[in-house]
Amino acid sequence: MPRISPKAKTSSFLEQAAVLAAASLFSRFVGFLYRLPLTNLIGDEGNAFYGAGNNVYTFALIMSSAGLPAAISKMVSERAAKRQYRNAHEIFRVAMIVALTGGAAFALLLAFGAGFLAKLTGYPESVYAIRTLSPTIFIVAVMAVFRGYFQGMQTTIPTALSQGVEQIVNAVFSIVLAYIFFDAARIELSAAGGTAGTGIGALAGLAVIAGIYFVLAKDIRGRAFSTEGSRFVEPRGQIAKEVLKTAFPIIIGTAIFSIANFIDMSMTQSRLEASGAFNYEEIKNLYGQLSGKYVLLTTLPVSLSMALATAAIPSIAGSHVTFDAAAVKNKINTALRLSMIISIPAAVGLGVLSDPILKLLFPNHSDGGILLKYGVAAIIFLALVQIITGILHGIGKVNIPVVGAFIGLMIKIPLNHFLIANPSINILGAVISTCACYIAAAAVGLYFLRKHTGIIPDIAGAFVKPLIAAAAMGLSCYAVYHLLYAVSGSNALSAAASIISGFAVYVAFMILIKGFRKPDIDMLPLNKKFKRVFGL
Repeated sequence: MPRISPKAKTSSFLEQAAVLAAASLFSRFVGFLYRLPLTNLIGDEGNAFYGAGNNVYTFALIMSSAGLPAAISKMVSERAAKRQYRNAHEIFRVAMIVALTGGAAFALLLAFGAGFLAKLTGYPESVYAIRTLSPTIFIVAVMAVFRGYFQGMQTTIPTALSQGVEQIVNAVFSIVLAYIFFDAARIELSAAGGTAGTGIGALAGLAVIAGIYFVLAKDIRGRAFSTEGSRFVEPRGQIAKEVLKTAFPIIIGTAIFSIANFIDMSMTQSRLEASGAFNYEEIKNLYGQLSGKYVLLTTLPVSLSMALATAAIPSIAGSHVTFDAAAVKNKINTALRLSMIISIPAAVGLGVLSDPILKLLFPNHSDGGILLKYGVAAIIFLALVQIITGILHGIGKVNIPVVGAFIGLMIKIPLNHFLIANPSINILGAVISTCACYIAAAAVGLYFLRKHTGIIPDIAGAFVKPLIAAAAMGLSCYAVYHLLYAVSGSNALSAAASIISGFAVYVAFMILIKGFRKPDIDMLPLNKKFKRVFGL
């Protein structure tokens, strides 16, 4: 067999990462868009119930199936790299049994325990949202197995298509049902209507990816049971044990960050009450700003890093298991650099234009700009945590992200306790502690990444150059917004113009200081002539 160069393997990884990044961007953008009319309808109070219900759902989802896509993709890619296609398909079948069992158990837990769980959140009105979300746990668990299998086979198109359909259907039904159930006196019903779209969207996404699998089933089974593909057959019990062993640390690491959201939810209420400066209505509004605006806007750019991390796991695992150190190094540095090229300017832009952006997006409920202004650093460090976690999973070090997440959580809890209870800081304390949590987790991840791979991250390409270009972009955004606003008095016009000009300045500075590399540009859906503008 001809030897495939590290550059060629990195190119394949980039192609898969590009598909997932594009799908993730589209999905997150659609998800972001439908939250705008939803928030303008239900306000900060409704967002508190929506966010509380969603936190319970997210935790149950993590415990039931969050580790499966990464575990399956890693295990499948390792078998596929060795041409053990029957074992790769056996992983799919065993993982499906695991998903069906776990998904059903947690779906029933949410359905019958919604009242108790809602009281635990501190927002008992979220009971309707929790109960509405319960079937989604089962649907997403099954879908996770299909996505993990296809990603492990180095094709991200089925996942991308299902994500796109899922979000479109979710957006339509969330808005429609929120309006149908709208009642100003019982805003929690409208919030529950908004969450109902999540399950309908997930069902549509499952139908798409399952349909693709069944269309390809004949070819999949043919390769699995070919002479070469079926030479080594692993026992199902052994596969099940490996699936659970691989998924468990991923679940725990992800669950710790989900627990951090629970901590914010409970501690914002208890510590704001302890401050003596806020009543229950004010506390609901403050938490709604945190969950419905700050979290929504800061996780949008991070979704691209999550897509890169998802693509990195099977790609790096395949290179790692075949001892291709050069390909592993190229993929690690490319993934880190791309993550920061996206995240750093997003953080700077949101910080500089925090209030104008909220006024533009939420004209009926625009409070909460201070949370973005002081908390955007979380974008950079959460993105870093996500991409490092994907890399570490790819090289088999699945326990290390758990350690980093736990250390971050231990820093977050005392900061929440003291900062939120200070009336002058209040809800901003949760944002500050979140940044500290991600900084600690990222530091731990970087240390162990260096220790176990011997790779020194591309500091100039991943951090220094994007920071320089983002600083120039931030100055441009600030100047353009205030100059235009002084002349026109229009927030919408000024904000839009400053965002567009800021993007142009960032790209121009990155080209000027040679911040882009060829692999970065190869990910962009542009023709070759336009790509020459970047000088590559």
